[in-house]
Formats: sequence, C-alpha cells, structure tokens
Amino acid sequence: MSLKNIYKIIPIILITIATLSCTSYKQFQYIVEEFEMPSQIYKADYNLTWKATEKVMNEYETPVRDQEAGIISTSWIDNTIELNFTDSFGGSDTAKAAKFKILLNVVKGYSGSKEVTKVTIFKRQLVEYDFLQGYKEQHSDGILEKTILYRIGVVLKNDQELQKIDKKRMEEAAESF
Repeated sequence: MSLKNIYKIIPIILITIATLSCTSYKQFQYIVEEFEMPSQIYKADYNLTWKATEKVMNEYETPVRDQEAGIISTSWIDNTIELNFTDSFGGSDTAKAAKFKILLNVVKGYSGSKEVTKVTIFKRQLVEYDFLQGYKEQHSDGILEKTILYRIGVVLKNDQELQKIDKKRMEEAAESF
C-alpha cells in the first residue's frame, strides 16, 4: 500500500471508531447516571464543614452522627404525599407508600497545601405501588441531594464570613489595647 492510500483510509477508520465509541457510551450512559452520587468539594476545613452539615441536617431525625467516621444517616422518612403530588402531573400510578433515607459522608482532603472537604450524599428511595409486590427501589431525581449540598455551601460561606469579621474585630481590639 502506498502512503497516499493510507492517508485515505485513516479518516474512515477514525470515523468508524468515533461512531462505535459514541454508540457504546449511549448503551451504558444510564449506568453512569444511576451510580453517580451527588457530591461537592468545599474550600473549608473538616470541622467547619461538619458543623455546617449538622446545621443543615438538623431538620431530619438522624440516629447516626459519627464525626470521626464522617457519617450522618437519617431514619426512614415517609414521603408518600410528596411523591404522589409530583407524580399527579404525569401519567404514572399513585404510590401506596413511599419512604427514603439519606446517607451523608464528609471526607477531609487536600488541594495543594490547603485543606478541603468533600461531602457526598446518597438517597435511597423505596416505593410501594402494590401491596403484593412490596417496596421497590426507585432512582432519585437528585433534587433533594443538590438542595442539601447548596444549603451546606451557604452555611459554610456565612460561617467563613463571620470568622473574618471576628478576626477583624480581634485585630482592632488588639490595636486599641
């Protein structure tokens, strides 16, 4: 084969590879989306992030709060009414019962020499449409998880601003002393 013929074949091979890789990704895209847990990295130390996480999770009953392990877990929360209300605009059957549980994990890490923390949330949603079949796990829409991460970020930002104000007041008090 001459060099000229090889240059004609290379674009065909590249197009074929690109087409095959795109179709194979579409086949497995739902797996990536299903197993992806919402998480956020915050530029704050572990203790400050833990306190912010506890503030946000105070509205839920949390029997498990282990700061050393970085885990907060809620008990099962009934959300049958909320699920049926959101599904009333669609064409699906109403749920007989629905409940969810949140597992939140806080991990310390470093970005260069600065300490950062990563908060990951897993929501387990169980729905019962028929008494004979029992509960079935349903994929979360991710709204509650993203809302909790947003709230943690707001609390962290407010706490960091308050720390800056306190530091400035301490410096001013030290100068006037």
